[in-house]
Amino acid sequence: LHPDDDLAPNRPGEALLVALDRDPGPAHRLRPDPRHRALDAERTVGEALDRMDGLGVRVLHSIPLPGGDRVHHLAIGPGGLYAVHVVYARRQRVTVADPLVTLGRREPHPVLRRVRADADRVSYALTAEVRPVLVLVGASHVTVRTPPREVRVLTDDEVERLGDLGGVLKPADVEALHAMARDRNTWARL
Repeated sequence: LHPDDDLAPNRPGEALLVALDRDPGPAHRLRPDPRHRALDAERTVGEALDRMDGLGVRVLHSIPLPGGDRVHHLAIGPGGLYAVHVVYARRQRVTVADPLVTLGRREPHPVLRRVRADADRVSYALTAEVRPVLVLVGASHVTVRTPPREVRVLTDDEVERLGDLGGVLKPADVEALHAMARDRNTWARL
């Protein structure tokens, strides 16, 4: 692959780093820029996913999609393909009621729809089944009122459990899917 087309060197939160470099925001703010918290959350999950390399799991970070969207992390391993979406929830109570996710006392947002949509787009691009995963970073308590359809909800402490799953892909399939996924042109045709 040409170095400009290879997504493998992307670091966790690469797209957020670029956005912060282009537009750092006002110097004096009452509250910190939420993009910094999102970046910390993506780095935390990215490091946990990278530690699963010894288990045969290949990981790509910050995969750009047409329209300005991106997949936070894509894990490809013996347990299958996982499109991982990260939400910063430090010291907050999180309530999951499909398709809504509520952080603390904020308004609920249909985060699970986005997680499923990202997984569907990845599945279409790679022509393989991709399972959606929502990771809540730093949540003090997670309540799942309605078990989410198809989406696995994990905390940042549970991310490495994805590496324990197996029996879906052979090592050769993992490498072939990783080679296809790391090519930027794979994602341009969505």
